[in-house]
Amino acid sequence: MTRDRQTTTTEDGSERDSLMNLLGGRTSAIDASLPPVVFVLGWYLGDESIGLGSGLAVAVSAIIAVWRLARGARPGAVLVSLLAVLLGAVIALRTGDAVDFFLVRVVTNAASALAWVVSIVVRWPFLGIVLGTVLGQGRRWRRDPDLLRAYNRASWVWVCQYLVRLVVFIPLWLAGLVIPLAIAQVVLTWPLVAVCVAVSWWVLRRALPDDHPGLRHPRTPAPPPGPG
Repeated sequence: MTRDRQTTTTEDGSERDSLMNLLGGRTSAIDASLPPVVFVLGWYLGDESIGLGSGLAVAVSAIIAVWRLARGARPGAVLVSLLAVLLGAVIALRTGDAVDFFLVRVVTNAASALAWVVSIVVRWPFLGIVLGTVLGQGRRWRRDPDLLRAYNRASWVWVCQYLVRLVVFIPLWLAGLVIPLAIAQVVLTWPLVAVCVAVSWWVLRRALPDDHPGLRHPRTPAPPPGPG
């Protein structure tokens, strides 16, 4: 029994780590927080020069992209992060307002919240898709009513994560507060994701019945008997 509990604990830790890496690990947090901080530093120290801040942010983002690719990161995720910084820089340069560098962050968080809600409504929760892929289950998790319900409930925690960012980002953006936006970006990246992973994992485990064999073992209904 003790061995079984130790094995389960180890598996849970491995799954939590996989979830953290896929949905916002430490390296992803660097992508999200360092370029905005560099942009604000360049803008502030350069006598509110959007050009200097944008150039530094793009350069740092490119360096991070090369570093992440060398460490085996997914090229698609790296490219998206780099493009987000480039787009933010272009928007700020076009509007002439440094605060618009963060507009991309506002839009992407709103879009992410909507996408997660839609995934829950159509009963294809993103949390299930991610963990099902990590565990090599294909679509089997979705044929387990208990797992599907648990993934649906836990996915709402991720919706709340994006909404928290929007509640903070939008007023700061509307008020034109550049430095507080950079601070909020840092605080609401890695720390918030860590909390979100912990809470969603707790919800996921609590939502499963006591007799459920666990995430790695979906209980799928037996196929109907053939004609006989």
